[in-house]
Amino acid sequence: MLFKKGRTYYKSNHGRRHIEEPKKLSFACLKQDDYAETKTFIIFIFLMEKIKHICFDLDGTLIDSYQTIFKTTVKTLQYLNIKEPLLEIEFHKKIGHHFLHIFHDLNIPVTDIEEFIDIYKGYYFDFIDESVIYPGVTEVLNKLHSKKIKISLLTTKGQDQADKIIDHFRLRKYFSLVMGRRKDLPIKPSPEPLHFICNELRVEEAETIMIGDSELDINCGKNAGAASCAVTYGYRSKELLEVENPDFLIDEINELLSIVEIAETKSGR
Repeated sequence: MLFKKGRTYYKSNHGRRHIEEPKKLSFACLKQDDYAETKTFIIFIFLMEKIKHICFDLDGTLIDSYQTIFKTTVKTLQYLNIKEPLLEIEFHKKIGHHFLHIFHDLNIPVTDIEEFIDIYKGYYFDFIDESVIYPGVTEVLNKLHSKKIKISLLTTKGQDQADKIIDHFRLRKYFSLVMGRRKDLPIKPSPEPLHFICNELRVEEAETIMIGDSELDINCGKNAGAASCAVTYGYRSKELLEVENPDFLIDEINELLSIVEIAETKSGR
């Protein structure tokens, strides 16, 4: 469900939101009677003048790929004869980060991360049948595409792997740009990859929503001056996501269409 409590925003030239200058307020006031413990919340939805571009994260947002990622990681560590146990619960919390950071945080002694990644990519499609598209994703992508909204993908997976996964699930036709990890750009939460995408697609960051399931996605959007939308069905808890204070928090991907439709109504599209 769309979720924004206790904050009021105005629009600036750089897409950032502040709690000042009430004459610039632009919001929709919605009442939701069945949210949480049947309480009624007044939800203030910040509206950009137009939504021209939506940038999606991959794992935990479009694709439920956890078992593929976990099993591929275990097999790769076994191949490298690394015997330290990989605790599944702790690993789950780290999905979305680069493996370099994951192994550092979990004290897994992978000395050559590039070798690990090369082997990992070779095993990944052995477990691809463990991955599925989340319910509603294809329908939402199709609807956004029909509205002429530009759609992009931003993931920390390597470019070659991102391309293979998008093609495997036959989602390529929806995307104007698919961007994986590239050597010349930092990864999320840096704003640089999102800046790059917006520049390539000739859209402004203030006309963009960055949507994903982790703090990396939320802060990438914020850092770039885009709106941020977090999904609660991925690899982070709702409580953790709320702490990161995204512009939107949704429980199902089809709720993204409500944001788009309200913005269209207000902007006269």
